[in-house]
Amino acid sequence: MSETLEESTLPMRTPGKQKLRNALYSLYERRVRRSLSPDRIPRHIGVIIDGNRRWARQVGDPVSRGHEAGANKISEFLEWCDDVGVKVVTVWMLSTDNLTRPADELEPLLRIIEQTVEELTAIGRWRIHPVGALDLLPGTTAEALKAAETATQDVQGMLVNVAVGYGGRRELADAVRSLLLEEAAKGISIEELADRVDVEHIARHLYTKGQPDPDLVIRTSGEQRLGGFLLWQSALSEFYFCEALWPDFRHVDFLRAIRSYAQRERRFGT
Repeated sequence: MSETLEESTLPMRTPGKQKLRNALYSLYERRVRRSLSPDRIPRHIGVIIDGNRRWARQVGDPVSRGHEAGANKISEFLEWCDDVGVKVVTVWMLSTDNLTRPADELEPLLRIIEQTVEELTAIGRWRIHPVGALDLLPGTTAEALKAAETATQDVQGMLVNVAVGYGGRRELADAVRSLLLEEAAKGISIEELADRVDVEHIARHLYTKGQPDPDLVIRTSGEQRLGGFLLWQSALSEFYFCEALWPDFRHVDFLRAIRSYAQRERRFGT
């Protein structure tokens, strides 16, 4: 299939044309899937799930419906990642900045997040690990995240970092604070610590400590910025920006992101 055809946006409203279009996309998906080499699959994918509110406005629904549609996409996305052999996924569901949204939007969103985390836990395929400032969240949300981590701690599947109440700057501040408290408890002076601290000391206090950094970061909705997502961990990541709003993100879009990553020559900052 040519690039022109794969990106075609010509209207196909009749059932026959839609059926043909679906068949063509199915063929294209299989073609791209077959082209992926197992040794070129990212170990860790970070995803910024952007565009839920815009999606809701476009279809004339309330914002909460957009958040629901976006939440429903998460398990599907995780299945795609699992299918190609990804080991770690970090899903940014709620930033620290989002916590300042009006209560009539934030409260339903927090309930949707709680329900989504419970559903991911019930699937039983993935190990859930909350990343974020849980102390900034309402008690019920923080407890739902902690319960998911406890319930899945022995699962031997893909690790899923659920970033809720997450901000990259807050994470770095928390890491430095944790490092200082740990060293102070050992009787280490500030002068001694300043003399020997290095990047590995800080890395051991991040929310994602012990995990590989993301090889690929995907952001939907056409925005081309990190917005504070995994600032430390993504220093050497590859980025893929997709025009689709998150609820509309398709398997073929995911496969294109993986293909794009596989075709790049990673230079790791050089």
